[in-house]
This record gives sequence, C-alpha cells and structure tokens, in this order.
Amino acid sequence: MGKKEFKTNVMRIFEQKKAEYKSHSYADTDALSGKEVAEALSEDPERVFKTLVTQGASKNYFVFMIPVLCELDLKKAAKAVNEKSIAMIKSKELLPLTGYVHGGCSPVGMKKQFNTIIHLTAKDFDTFFFSAGKIGYQVETSLSELKKIIPFELEDIIV
Repeated sequence: MGKKEFKTNVMRIFEQKKAEYKSHSYADTDALSGKEVAEALSEDPERVFKTLVTQGASKNYFVFMIPVLCELDLKKAAKAVNEKSIAMIKSKELLPLTGYVHGGCSPVGMKKQFNTIIHLTAKDFDTFFFSAGKIGYQVETSLSELKKIIPFELEDIIV
C-alpha cells in the first residue's frame, strides 16, 4: 500500500470548498524563519507570505498577510481596518485564539474568522504561498481560489 498523503485542516478546507491549491512540505528541513521557508521551497520570498494576528484598540482581532521578508506597518495596518491603533498579539495568545501555533498560523481554518488583509503585492503573482496550518507545510494558491474560502481585502500594509 502507498503512503497516505499528509493533509492539514487547511488542505481539507480547500478541498471541501473545491478551491484549487498545491501543498508543499519543508518538514524535512530545519527552516524556521520565513526566509528559510522560502529557501527550502526554492521560491521567491516575495511570493511566500506570513500570517500575523493583531488586536486593535477596539479589542477586535485582525489578520494580516505579508511577504516573509517584509515588516507590517502598524499605522498602515490600523488605517486599513479603521482602527486607531493595532498591536501584535503575544505568542502565547495565538493558540487559544486561532488554534494555530507560532510559525504554523494560517488565515484559513482559524477557530473564528477574523477580518483579513493581504498585502497588495499578492496580486502580482499567479499564485502565492502561506502556511498550511502546521509548521513544515505550505499551500500555494491564487487570490481568486482563496476568495472561495475566506473574505479578504488587499491593502498596502508594509513598511
């Protein structure tokens, strides 16, 4: 019998919604940082996005996706979601809030769907990469396929 293909909940959600994606694994590497993940996948780091979870002054939570080598501009991000200010949540808050651990956080399949903003450079690529919800796994998809699963906006949110 052949080895069963490993699937994360993110991959199962893509399949349930009949959205196209490709899965990629770098689980056999020591890649931790976004730069290392992009290298492990032999991909342009501008196409590999990280998922950041923040909390606004209103106490609402927001998800931002930006290229792995970039830094979130908190002022631009706050403006994009009509908040006075936003701050990154603490690492220990991530798992209870989203169901994901630091380094394996995906905008797809969180315990609750939060307002999601993706940096507008994602539209420059036919497909882009982000966490499949488990360290060592990424999904590659297009913005149009991702739209079948989660609502999001495109904004300039990096430094």
